[in-house]
Amino acid sequence: MNHSTEIKLFPSILCADHGILAQEITDLTAAGVDAIHVDVMDGTFVPNFACGAEIMRTLKQHTHLPLDVHLMITNPAAYIDYFRALGADTISIHAEADPHAARTLAKIREVGAIPGLAINPGTSIESIKELLPLCGHVLAMTVNPGFAGQSFLPFTLEKLRVLGTMAAQHGFTLCVDGAMDPDKIVELHAMGVNAFVLGTKSLFYPQPNRPAYAEIIKKLRCLV
Repeated sequence: MNHSTEIKLFPSILCADHGILAQEITDLTAAGVDAIHVDVMDGTFVPNFACGAEIMRTLKQHTHLPLDVHLMITNPAAYIDYFRALGADTISIHAEADPHAARTLAKIREVGAIPGLAINPGTSIESIKELLPLCGHVLAMTVNPGFAGQSFLPFTLEKLRVLGTMAAQHGFTLCVDGAMDPDKIVELHAMGVNAFVLGTKSLFYPQPNRPAYAEIIKKLRCLV
């Protein structure tokens, strides 16, 4: 099923060259991406640390694009106001990290951001289906969260197929995060996925003669 011919492309700022971060943000903005994806990790919910307030402030200084913030943290409810004040336009929380996720999603909407739900690879739709109508954005993980450069987990495909149908029913954006390469983008878009987080396999891949970001983004949009 192909619910939309357009795709949204969200480069993960975690994968950019932070030694020249301002230039990277400027180049990504000029390339015509739809938003910047920001992974926030606390070292507890996931075994890594990433992207705090200074990254958010730098992003706000150098781009007008929406900021898509993925909170991979325990007790996300305590930080909704904080990240909204830093400029988050979409805030995705993990149901696995919040026993009162419905209340937190409502809070995100109240502060003026798009409420998002992030789903780990091993989390079933059955366990979170009641939350889906409360979401404007669903972030389906196809790798275990915490590190870039992992391999796609094939067992997530059936869940994505079901979520594609539910996205059409409930009207949320279905975004996939994890090992997205051009072939996967084509395959998953046909299932109803309409947004993709771009990392080391699709945009930030190491290559001496890597094309400019604008050229890569143009080619990715032409895929669908």
